[in-house]
Amino acid sequence: MDDYMFRSHVTNCICVQEATSYLEILNYSDPPHNTIEEHRFRFDELPDEFGNYLHRRGAFAPPKLPPGVRLVSGVRLILQQNAKHRETFSPNHISLAHPAYEEMVRAMHLPFRAVEGSSVVGPFFWCAFDQDDDDPHFQIIFRKSDVRKKGYTRGWELMLSHSFRTGITTGYAKGTPSSDMMESIKHLKACADQALHPLLLPVIILSHDLSGKTDQKQREAREWLRLLEHAISMRSEVLEEESRYIKESMVDLDQINRDLVECHSQVLWKRPQAYQEIINGIHAALDKFWAKAQDDPAYGGPGGPVDRFQRSMLARLDFYRAKLKGIENYAHVTLKRLTIQRAALYNIIAQKESKLGLQMAGEQRRLAHAAKRDSTSMKILSLLGAIFLPATYLCSVFSMAFFDFIPDTGDGPAPAASSSTPTTTSLTATTTTTTTTAATNTTTTSTAAAGAWSSVSPILWIYFVITIPITLAIVLLWRWWDRRREVQYAAEDADIEAGIERMEAQIMATMRKRTLSKVRTWEGGGGWDGKR
Repeated sequence: MDDYMFRSHVTNCICVQEATSYLEILNYSDPPHNTIEEHRFRFDELPDEFGNYLHRRGAFAPPKLPPGVRLVSGVRLILQQNAKHRETFSPNHISLAHPAYEEMVRAMHLPFRAVEGSSVVGPFFWCAFDQDDDDPHFQIIFRKSDVRKKGYTRGWELMLSHSFRTGITTGYAKGTPSSDMMESIKHLKACADQALHPLLLPVIILSHDLSGKTDQKQREAREWLRLLEHAISMRSEVLEEESRYIKESMVDLDQINRDLVECHSQVLWKRPQAYQEIINGIHAALDKFWAKAQDDPAYGGPGGPVDRFQRSMLARLDFYRAKLKGIENYAHVTLKRLTIQRAALYNIIAQKESKLGLQMAGEQRRLAHAAKRDSTSMKILSLLGAIFLPATYLCSVFSMAFFDFIPDTGDGPAPAASSSTPTTTSLTATTTTTTTTAATNTTTTSTAAAGAWSSVSPILWIYFVITIPITLAIVLLWRWWDRRREVQYAAEDADIEAGIERMEAQIMATMRKRTLSKVRTWEGGGGWDGKR
Protein backbone atom coordinates (compact mmCIF):
# COMPACT_ATOMS: atom_id res chain seq x y z
CA MET A 1 0.00 0.00 0.00
CA ASP A 2 2.77 2.47 0.93
CA ASP A 3 4.59 1.82 -2.34
CA TYR A 4 1.48 2.42 -4.44
CA MET A 5 0.50 5.61 -2.59
CA PHE A 6 4.06 6.90 -2.84
CA ARG A 7 4.21 6.45 -6.61
CA SER A 8 0.73 7.95 -6.97
CA HIS A 9 1.61 11.07 -4.99
CA VAL A 10 4.94 11.56 -6.77
CA THR A 11 3.22 11.31 -10.15
CA ASN A 12 0.70 13.99 -9.15
CA CYS A 13 3.37 16.38 -7.88
CA ILE A 14 4.69 19.33 -9.88
CA CYS A 15 8.45 19.54 -10.29
CA VAL A 16 10.32 22.82 -9.74
CA GLN A 17 14.09 22.74 -10.20
CA GLU A 18 16.43 23.96 -7.47
CA ALA A 19 20.21 24.06 -7.13
CA THR A 20 21.24 20.72 -5.57
CA SER A 21 24.38 19.67 -3.75
CA TYR A 22 25.51 16.84 -1.52
CA LEU A 23 27.13 16.57 1.92
CA GLU A 24 29.05 13.51 3.01
CA ILE A 25 30.46 13.14 6.53
CA LEU A 26 32.27 9.86 7.28
CA ASN A 27 33.80 9.08 10.65
CA TYR A 28 36.23 6.18 11.08
CA SER A 29 37.76 4.46 14.02
CA ASP A 30 41.01 6.20 13.10
CA PRO A 31 40.12 9.98 13.14
CA PRO A 32 42.71 11.06 10.52
CA HIS A 33 40.64 9.21 7.92
CA ASN A 34 37.50 11.24 8.71
CA THR A 35 36.15 13.18 5.74
CA ILE A 36 33.70 16.04 5.20
CA GLU A 37 32.81 16.82 1.59
CA GLU A 38 30.20 19.17 0.17
CA HIS A 39 29.88 19.84 -3.57
CA ARG A 40 27.26 20.83 -6.07
CA PHE A 41 25.90 18.31 -8.53
CA ARG A 42 26.78 18.96 -12.17
CA PHE A 43 23.74 17.50 -13.91
CA ASP A 44 24.69 18.94 -17.29
CA GLU A 45 28.31 17.77 -17.27
CA LEU A 46 27.92 14.53 -15.30
CA PRO A 47 24.35 13.22 -15.65
CA ASP A 48 25.21 10.00 -13.75
CA GLU A 49 26.73 11.82 -10.77
CA PHE A 50 23.44 11.98 -8.84
CA GLY A 51 22.78 8.24 -9.21
CA ASN A 52 26.40 7.37 -8.38
CA TYR A 53 26.12 9.35 -5.14
CA LEU A 54 22.86 7.65 -4.17
CA HIS A 55 24.21 4.13 -4.74
CA ARG A 56 27.80 4.89 -3.61
CA ARG A 57 29.49 3.86 -6.80
CA GLY A 58 32.13 5.36 -9.01
CA ALA A 59 33.77 8.34 -7.36
CA PHE A 60 31.48 7.88 -4.36
CA ALA A 61 32.29 4.24 -3.71
CA PRO A 62 33.45 3.44 -0.14
CA PRO A 63 37.21 3.88 0.13
CA LYS A 64 39.56 1.00 0.86
CA LEU A 65 40.53 1.24 4.51
CA PRO A 66 43.75 0.12 6.14
CA PRO A 67 43.60 -2.97 8.31
CA GLY A 68 41.97 -2.27 11.66
CA VAL A 69 40.18 0.89 10.47
CA ARG A 70 36.41 0.69 10.21
CA LEU A 71 33.53 3.07 9.50
CA VAL A 72 31.93 4.25 12.73
CA SER A 73 29.27 6.72 11.62
CA GLY A 74 28.35 8.99 8.78
CA VAL A 75 25.87 11.44 7.32
CA ARG A 76 25.02 11.56 3.62
CA LEU A 77 22.59 14.27 2.58
CA ILE A 78 21.06 15.68 -0.60
CA LEU A 79 20.94 19.44 -0.02
CA GLN A 80 18.90 22.30 -1.45
CA GLN A 81 19.89 24.95 1.06
CA ASN A 82 18.93 28.01 -0.96
CA ALA A 83 15.64 27.09 -2.64
CA LYS A 84 14.41 30.20 -4.49
CA HIS A 85 11.48 29.09 -6.65
CA ARG A 86 8.29 30.89 -5.64
CA GLU A 87 6.34 27.60 -5.51
CA THR A 88 9.02 25.42 -3.93
CA PHE A 89 6.99 24.85 -0.73
CA SER A 90 3.56 24.84 -2.28
CA PRO A 91 1.46 21.71 -1.72
CA ASN A 92 2.19 18.85 -4.11
CA HIS A 93 5.47 20.35 -5.34
CA ILE A 94 8.86 18.61 -5.37
CA SER A 95 12.27 20.08 -6.20
CA LEU A 96 13.68 17.15 -8.15
CA ALA A 97 12.59 15.44 -11.34
CA HIS A 98 10.09 12.69 -10.69
CA PRO A 99 12.52 9.79 -11.50
CA ALA A 100 15.33 11.39 -9.45
CA TYR A 101 13.04 12.00 -6.47
CA GLU A 102 11.72 8.45 -6.49
CA GLU A 103 15.23 7.02 -6.90
CA MET A 104 16.50 9.15 -3.99
CA VAL A 105 13.74 8.01 -1.62
CA ARG A 106 14.19 4.33 -2.47
CA ALA A 107 18.00 4.29 -2.49
CA MET A 108 18.34 6.17 0.81
CA HIS A 109 15.45 4.34 2.51
CA LEU A 110 13.68 7.64 3.16
CA PRO A 111 10.05 7.62 4.38
CA PHE A 112 7.51 7.24 1.60
CA ARG A 113 5.02 9.31 3.59
CA ALA A 114 7.15 12.46 3.28
CA VAL A 115 5.65 13.36 -0.10
CA GLU A 116 2.18 13.20 1.47
CA GLY A 117 3.23 15.83 4.00
CA SER A 118 3.95 18.53 1.44
CA SER A 119 0.69 20.28 2.37
CA VAL A 120 0.97 20.16 6.17
CA VAL A 121 0.65 23.47 8.00
CA GLY A 122 2.84 24.69 10.83
CA PRO A 123 5.82 22.79 12.27
CA PHE A 124 5.52 19.03 11.78
CA PHE A 125 7.56 16.16 13.22
CA TRP A 126 7.15 12.42 12.69
CA CYS A 127 9.35 9.37 13.32
CA ALA A 128 8.97 5.59 12.98
CA PHE A 129 10.87 2.40 12.13
CA ASP A 130 10.51 0.88 8.70
CA GLN A 131 9.50 -2.73 8.09
CA ASP A 132 12.97 -4.01 7.11
CA ASP A 133 13.89 -6.52 9.80
CA ASP A 134 17.27 -7.36 8.27
CA ASP A 135 18.46 -3.75 8.16
CA PRO A 136 16.07 -1.63 10.23
CA HIS A 137 16.01 2.10 9.52
CA PHE A 138 14.84 4.83 11.86
CA GLN A 139 12.95 7.33 9.68
CA ILE A 140 12.28 10.99 10.50
CA ILE A 141 10.24 13.75 8.86
CA PHE A 142 10.72 17.29 10.13
CA ARG A 143 9.06 20.09 8.17
CA LYS A 144 7.83 23.64 8.51
CA SER A 145 6.07 25.57 5.73
CA ASP A 146 5.05 29.19 6.24
CA VAL A 147 2.57 31.30 4.35
CA ARG A 148 3.61 33.23 1.28
CA LYS A 149 5.49 36.46 1.67
CA LYS A 150 5.74 38.80 -1.30
CA GLY A 151 4.53 35.99 -3.55
CA TYR A 152 7.14 33.41 -2.46
CA THR A 153 6.63 30.32 -0.32
CA ARG A 154 8.92 29.84 2.67
CA GLY A 155 10.00 27.05 4.96
CA TRP A 156 12.30 24.06 5.34
CA GLU A 157 12.02 20.28 5.03
CA LEU A 158 14.08 17.41 6.38
CA MET A 159 13.82 13.67 5.61
CA LEU A 160 16.21 11.28 7.39
CA SER A 161 16.80 7.57 7.59
CA HIS A 162 19.30 6.03 10.01
CA SER A 163 20.69 2.55 9.39
CA PHE A 164 21.55 0.61 12.57
CA ARG A 165 23.72 -1.80 10.58
CA THR A 166 26.04 0.82 9.04
CA GLY A 167 25.54 3.72 11.46
CA ILE A 168 25.02 6.09 8.51
CA THR A 169 22.20 8.63 8.43
CA THR A 170 21.01 9.45 4.92
CA GLY A 171 18.55 12.15 4.03
CA TYR A 172 17.28 15.12 2.08
CA ALA A 173 17.25 18.70 3.36
CA LYS A 174 15.74 21.79 1.70
CA GLY A 175 15.23 25.34 2.89
CA THR A 176 14.48 28.78 1.54
CA PRO A 177 16.81 31.74 2.20
CA SER A 178 14.57 32.90 5.08
CA SER A 179 15.13 29.61 6.93
CA ASP A 180 18.19 28.70 8.99
CA MET A 181 19.04 25.64 6.89
CA MET A 182 22.44 26.93 5.78
CA GLU A 183 23.43 27.75 9.36
CA SER A 184 22.16 24.37 10.48
CA ILE A 185 24.34 22.57 7.92
CA LYS A 186 27.38 24.56 9.08
CA HIS A 187 26.53 23.56 12.64
CA LEU A 188 26.22 19.92 11.57
CA LYS A 189 29.66 19.94 9.98
CA ALA A 190 31.11 21.43 13.17
CA CYS A 191 29.57 18.55 15.15
CA ALA A 192 30.63 15.84 12.71
CA ASP A 193 32.09 13.61 15.46
CA GLN A 194 28.55 13.20 16.91
CA ALA A 195 27.05 12.09 13.58
CA LEU A 196 26.22 8.62 14.96
CA HIS A 197 23.06 10.02 16.55
CA PRO A 198 20.28 10.36 13.92
CA LEU A 199 18.54 13.21 15.78
CA LEU A 200 21.58 15.48 15.70
CA LEU A 201 20.41 17.53 12.70
CA PRO A 202 16.74 17.79 13.83
CA VAL A 203 17.83 19.12 17.22
CA ILE A 204 20.21 21.59 15.52
CA ILE A 205 17.41 22.85 13.29
CA LEU A 206 15.10 23.17 16.30
CA SER A 207 17.80 25.09 18.18
CA HIS A 208 18.14 27.61 15.34
CA ASP A 209 14.37 27.90 14.98
CA LEU A 210 14.02 28.65 18.70
CA SER A 211 16.91 31.09 18.82
CA GLY A 212 16.86 34.42 20.63
CA LYS A 213 14.83 35.89 17.75
CA THR A 214 11.67 34.47 19.30
CA ASP A 215 12.31 36.14 22.66
CA GLN A 216 13.24 39.40 20.94
CA LYS A 217 10.00 39.33 18.96
CA GLN A 218 8.03 39.05 22.20
CA ARG A 219 10.02 41.89 23.78
CA GLU A 220 9.40 44.10 20.75
CA ALA A 221 5.70 43.26 20.86
CA ARG A 222 5.53 44.21 24.55
CA GLU A 223 7.32 47.52 23.88
CA TRP A 224 4.98 48.17 20.98
CA LEU A 225 2.05 47.42 23.26
CA ARG A 226 3.31 49.93 25.82
CA LEU A 227 3.34 52.67 23.17
CA LEU A 228 -0.19 51.75 22.17
CA GLU A 229 -1.34 51.81 25.79
CA HIS A 230 0.04 55.32 26.22
CA ALA A 231 -1.70 56.51 23.06
CA ILE A 232 -5.05 54.85 23.77
CA SER A 233 -5.21 55.82 27.44
CA MET A 234 -4.10 59.39 26.61
CA ARG A 235 -1.44 59.45 29.32
CA SER A 236 0.39 62.70 29.84
CA GLU A 237 3.97 61.41 29.47
CA VAL A 238 3.85 60.87 25.71
CA LEU A 239 7.33 60.08 24.42
CA GLU A 240 8.74 61.17 21.09
CA GLU A 241 8.26 57.76 19.50
CA GLU A 242 4.62 57.80 20.63
CA SER A 243 3.88 61.07 18.85
CA ARG A 244 3.23 59.19 15.61
CA TYR A 245 -0.21 58.35 17.01
CA ILE A 246 -1.07 62.02 17.57
CA LYS A 247 -1.84 64.36 14.69
CA GLU A 248 -2.84 67.96 15.34
CA SER A 249 -3.60 67.20 19.00
CA MET A 250 -5.91 64.36 17.93
CA VAL A 251 -5.33 60.64 18.43
CA ASP A 252 -4.96 58.80 15.10
CA LEU A 253 -7.38 55.95 15.70
CA ASP A 254 -6.80 54.37 12.29
CA GLN A 255 -3.05 54.06 12.91
CA ILE A 256 -3.63 52.68 16.41
CA ASN A 257 -6.10 50.12 15.08
CA ARG A 258 -3.66 48.92 12.40
CA ASP A 259 -0.81 48.69 14.91
CA LEU A 260 -2.96 46.71 17.33
CA VAL A 261 -3.55 44.12 14.62
CA GLU A 262 0.14 44.00 13.70
CA CYS A 263 1.18 43.72 17.34
CA HIS A 264 -1.29 40.88 17.86
CA SER A 265 0.12 38.99 14.88
CA GLN A 266 3.67 39.50 16.14
CA VAL A 267 2.76 38.04 19.53
CA LEU A 268 1.33 34.97 17.80
CA TRP A 269 4.54 34.48 15.75
CA LYS A 270 5.92 30.99 16.46
CA ARG A 271 3.30 30.10 19.03
CA PRO A 272 4.92 28.20 21.91
CA GLN A 273 2.17 25.57 22.00
CA ALA A 274 3.09 24.29 18.53
CA TYR A 275 6.78 24.01 19.35
CA GLN A 276 6.02 22.33 22.66
CA GLU A 277 4.35 19.57 20.66
CA ILE A 278 7.43 19.36 18.42
CA ILE A 279 9.65 19.00 21.49
CA ASN A 280 7.41 16.26 22.80
CA GLY A 281 7.70 14.49 19.43
CA ILE A 282 11.49 14.75 19.38
CA HIS A 283 11.61 13.56 23.00
CA ALA A 284 9.60 10.49 22.03
CA ALA A 285 11.91 9.92 19.03
CA LEU A 286 14.95 10.02 21.32
CA ASP A 287 13.37 7.40 23.53
CA LYS A 288 12.55 5.18 20.54
CA PHE A 289 16.05 5.45 19.17
CA TRP A 290 17.80 4.72 22.44
CA ALA A 291 15.50 1.81 23.21
CA LYS A 292 16.78 0.25 20.00
CA ALA A 293 20.44 1.37 20.22
CA GLN A 294 21.32 0.92 23.89
CA ASP A 295 21.84 -2.83 23.47
CA ASP A 296 23.91 -2.41 20.29
CA PRO A 297 27.67 -2.45 21.02
CA ALA A 298 28.28 -0.12 18.09
CA TYR A 299 26.58 2.67 20.08
CA GLY A 300 28.58 2.17 23.23
CA GLY A 301 25.73 1.10 25.48
CA PRO A 302 24.84 2.92 28.72
CA GLY A 303 27.53 5.35 29.74
CA GLY A 304 29.05 5.51 26.26
CA PRO A 305 29.47 8.65 24.12
CA VAL A 306 26.12 8.17 22.40
CA ASP A 307 24.39 7.77 25.76
CA ARG A 308 26.02 10.95 27.05
CA PHE A 309 24.99 12.81 23.91
CA GLN A 310 21.49 11.39 24.29
CA ARG A 311 21.23 12.78 27.81
CA SER A 312 22.62 16.10 26.62
CA MET A 313 19.90 16.41 23.98
CA LEU A 314 17.21 15.43 26.49
CA ALA A 315 18.45 18.16 28.81
CA ARG A 316 18.43 20.63 25.92
CA LEU A 317 14.84 19.69 25.12
CA ASP A 318 13.86 20.25 28.74
CA PHE A 319 15.54 23.65 28.55
CA TYR A 320 13.56 24.54 25.42
CA ARG A 321 10.38 23.30 27.06
CA ALA A 322 10.92 25.57 30.05
CA LYS A 323 11.85 28.45 27.76
CA LEU A 324 8.70 27.98 25.70
CA LYS A 325 6.62 27.83 28.86
CA GLY A 326 7.97 31.22 29.87
CA ILE A 327 7.31 32.61 26.38
CA GLU A 328 3.78 31.20 26.53
CA ASN A 329 3.05 32.97 29.83
CA TYR A 330 4.65 36.17 28.57
CA ALA A 331 2.63 36.06 25.35
CA HIS A 332 -0.54 35.28 27.30
CA VAL A 333 -0.13 38.44 29.38
CA THR A 334 0.59 40.46 26.24
CA LEU A 335 -2.52 39.11 24.53
CA LYS A 336 -4.65 39.94 27.56
CA ARG A 337 -3.32 43.48 27.59
CA LEU A 338 -3.97 43.74 23.87
CA THR A 339 -7.55 42.63 24.49
CA ILE A 340 -7.97 45.36 27.12
CA GLN A 341 -6.55 48.00 24.78
CA ARG A 342 -8.76 46.85 21.94
CA ALA A 343 -11.81 47.14 24.19
CA ALA A 344 -10.65 50.60 25.28
CA LEU A 345 -10.16 51.60 21.64
CA TYR A 346 -13.66 50.39 20.77
CA ASN A 347 -14.95 52.40 23.72
CA ILE A 348 -13.19 55.55 22.49
CA ILE A 349 -14.57 55.00 18.99
CA ALA A 350 -18.05 54.52 20.44
CA GLN A 351 -17.66 57.72 22.45
CA LYS A 352 -16.60 59.65 19.36
CA GLU A 353 -19.51 58.20 17.41
CA SER A 354 -21.87 59.18 20.24
CA LYS A 355 -20.36 62.68 20.28
CA LEU A 356 -20.79 62.92 16.54
CA GLY A 357 -24.40 61.81 16.91
CA LEU A 358 -24.95 64.45 19.56
CA GLN A 359 -23.40 67.10 17.34
CA MET A 360 -25.65 66.05 14.48
CA ALA A 361 -28.68 66.14 16.79
CA GLY A 362 -27.69 69.62 17.98
CA GLU A 363 -27.28 70.84 14.41
CA GLN A 364 -30.64 69.39 13.46
CA ARG A 365 -32.22 71.10 16.46
CA ARG A 366 -30.63 74.39 15.46
CA LEU A 367 -31.91 73.95 11.92
CA ALA A 368 -35.38 73.29 13.28
CA HIS A 369 -35.28 76.49 15.33
CA ALA A 370 -34.00 78.42 12.32
CA ALA A 371 -36.83 77.03 10.22
CA LYS A 372 -39.28 78.02 12.95
CA ARG A 373 -37.90 81.54 12.94
CA ASP A 374 -38.18 81.75 9.18
CA SER A 375 -41.78 80.60 9.35
CA THR A 376 -42.48 83.27 11.99
CA SER A 377 -40.94 85.91 9.74
CA MET A 378 -43.10 84.73 6.86
CA LYS A 379 -46.17 85.01 9.09
CA ILE A 380 -45.23 88.58 9.93
CA LEU A 381 -44.81 89.44 6.28
CA SER A 382 -48.17 87.84 5.53
CA LEU A 383 -49.80 89.87 8.32
CA LEU A 384 -48.29 93.12 7.03
CA GLY A 385 -49.48 92.28 3.58
CA ALA A 386 -52.94 91.55 4.89
CA ILE A 387 -53.01 94.99 6.61
CA PHE A 388 -51.57 97.18 3.88
CA LEU A 389 -52.55 95.46 0.65
CA PRO A 390 -56.34 96.20 0.87
CA ALA A 391 -55.76 99.90 1.48
CA THR A 392 -53.20 100.00 -1.32
CA TYR A 393 -55.61 98.23 -3.63
CA LEU A 394 -58.43 100.69 -2.79
CA CYS A 395 -56.13 103.65 -3.32
CA SER A 396 -55.23 102.30 -6.74
CA VAL A 397 -58.85 101.76 -7.67
CA PHE A 398 -60.09 105.18 -6.54
CA SER A 399 -57.19 106.96 -8.18
CA MET A 400 -58.29 105.70 -11.62
CA ALA A 401 -59.69 108.18 -14.24
CA PHE A 402 -63.19 106.72 -13.80
CA PHE A 403 -63.65 108.70 -10.59
CA ASP A 404 -63.55 112.54 -10.32
CA PHE A 405 -63.26 113.74 -6.74
CA ILE A 406 -61.63 117.13 -7.58
CA PRO A 407 -64.04 120.14 -7.43
CA ASP A 408 -64.24 122.88 -10.17
CA THR A 409 -62.34 126.16 -9.66
CA GLY A 410 -65.44 128.35 -10.77
CA ASP A 411 -68.65 129.34 -8.97
CA GLY A 412 -70.46 126.19 -9.99
CA PRO A 413 -70.00 122.86 -11.58
CA ALA A 414 -68.69 122.77 -15.11
CA PRO A 415 -71.48 122.89 -17.68
CA ALA A 416 -72.07 119.89 -19.85
CA ALA A 417 -71.07 120.01 -23.48
CA SER A 418 -74.71 119.90 -24.76
CA SER A 419 -76.72 120.60 -21.61
CA SER A 420 -79.36 122.87 -23.33
CA THR A 421 -80.85 123.51 -26.78
CA PRO A 422 -82.29 127.07 -27.35
CA THR A 423 -85.62 127.38 -29.23
CA THR A 424 -85.75 130.22 -31.81
CA THR A 425 -88.26 131.10 -34.41
CA SER A 426 -85.88 130.90 -37.22
CA LEU A 427 -84.30 127.63 -38.25
CA THR A 428 -81.25 129.36 -39.62
CA ALA A 429 -80.84 131.55 -36.57
CA THR A 430 -81.39 128.60 -34.34
CA THR A 431 -78.76 126.59 -36.10
CA THR A 432 -76.30 129.44 -36.06
CA THR A 433 -76.93 130.21 -32.43
CA THR A 434 -76.62 126.52 -31.47
CA THR A 435 -73.39 126.17 -33.34
CA THR A 436 -71.90 129.24 -31.74
CA THR A 437 -73.11 128.26 -28.29
CA ALA A 438 -71.77 124.69 -28.68
CA ALA A 439 -68.38 125.97 -29.75
CA THR A 440 -68.30 128.40 -26.92
CA ASN A 441 -69.41 125.76 -24.41
CA THR A 442 -66.89 123.31 -25.75
CA THR A 443 -64.08 125.77 -25.35
CA THR A 444 -65.23 126.69 -21.87
CA THR A 445 -65.56 123.04 -20.83
CA SER A 446 -62.12 122.17 -22.17
CA THR A 447 -60.57 125.13 -20.48
CA ALA A 448 -62.31 124.35 -17.20
CA ALA A 449 -61.34 120.66 -17.40
CA ALA A 450 -57.75 121.49 -18.18
CA GLY A 451 -57.57 123.90 -15.27
CA ALA A 452 -59.19 121.39 -12.89
CA TRP A 453 -56.94 118.27 -13.64
CA SER A 454 -53.65 120.13 -13.91
CA SER A 455 -54.00 121.79 -10.51
CA VAL A 456 -52.28 120.33 -7.30
CA SER A 457 -54.25 120.25 -4.08
CA PRO A 458 -52.83 122.62 -1.45
CA ILE A 459 -53.46 119.94 1.25
CA LEU A 460 -51.25 117.27 -0.39
CA TRP A 461 -48.83 117.64 2.55
CA ILE A 462 -51.28 115.83 4.74
CA TYR A 463 -50.47 112.58 2.86
CA PHE A 464 -46.74 112.82 3.56
CA VAL A 465 -47.23 114.03 7.13
CA ILE A 466 -49.29 110.98 7.93
CA THR A 467 -47.55 108.37 5.73
CA ILE A 468 -43.93 109.00 6.76
CA PRO A 469 -44.42 108.91 10.57
CA ILE A 470 -46.61 105.84 10.36
CA THR A 471 -44.06 104.04 8.14
CA LEU A 472 -41.20 104.98 10.46
CA ALA A 473 -43.18 103.93 13.50
CA ILE A 474 -43.98 100.55 11.97
CA VAL A 475 -40.35 99.96 10.90
CA LEU A 476 -38.98 100.94 14.32
CA LEU A 477 -41.56 98.80 16.09
CA TRP A 478 -40.66 95.82 13.89
CA ARG A 479 -36.94 96.37 14.49
CA TRP A 480 -37.44 96.50 18.24
CA TRP A 481 -39.53 93.36 18.18
CA ASP A 482 -37.03 91.54 15.94
CA ARG A 483 -34.13 92.35 18.28
CA ARG A 484 -36.16 91.12 21.18
CA ARG A 485 -36.72 87.87 19.31
CA GLU A 486 -32.97 87.55 18.61
CA VAL A 487 -32.19 87.86 22.31
CA GLN A 488 -34.79 85.24 23.06
CA TYR A 489 -33.40 82.91 20.37
CA ALA A 490 -29.83 83.38 21.67
CA ALA A 491 -30.99 82.36 25.14
CA GLU A 492 -32.70 79.31 23.66
CA ASP A 493 -29.52 78.37 21.72
CA ALA A 494 -27.46 78.66 24.91
CA ASP A 495 -29.90 76.35 26.65
CA ILE A 496 -29.63 73.89 23.74
CA GLU A 497 -25.82 73.89 23.87
CA ALA A 498 -25.79 73.47 27.63
CA GLY A 499 -28.25 70.61 27.38
CA ILE A 500 -26.18 68.89 24.68
CA GLU A 501 -22.97 69.26 26.69
CA ARG A 502 -24.63 67.95 29.84
CA MET A 503 -26.04 64.98 27.98
CA GLU A 504 -22.65 64.25 26.34
CA ALA A 505 -20.79 64.47 29.66
CA GLN A 506 -23.32 62.18 31.29
CA ILE A 507 -23.09 59.57 28.52
CA MET A 508 -19.27 59.58 28.44
CA ALA A 509 -19.06 59.34 32.23
CA THR A 510 -21.39 56.36 32.21
CA MET A 511 -19.41 54.62 29.44
CA ARG A 512 -16.11 55.23 31.25
CA LYS A 513 -17.56 53.86 34.45
CA ARG A 514 -18.65 50.68 32.70
CA THR A 515 -15.60 49.92 30.55
CA LEU A 516 -12.57 51.65 32.02
CA SER A 517 -13.22 51.54 35.74
CA LYS A 518 -10.23 49.20 36.25
CA VAL A 519 -7.81 50.89 33.84
CA ARG A 520 -7.18 54.18 35.63
CA THR A 521 -5.52 56.08 32.82
CA TRP A 522 -6.82 59.64 33.26
CA GLU A 523 -5.26 62.02 35.75
CA GLY A 524 -7.40 62.36 38.84
CA GLY A 525 -9.35 59.27 37.81
CA GLY A 526 -9.31 57.49 41.14
CA GLY A 527 -5.67 57.55 42.14
CA TRP A 528 -3.77 57.72 38.84
CA ASP A 529 -0.43 59.35 39.67
CA GLY A 530 1.11 59.43 36.20
CA LYS A 531 3.39 56.42 36.81
CA ARG A 532 3.21 52.91 35.46
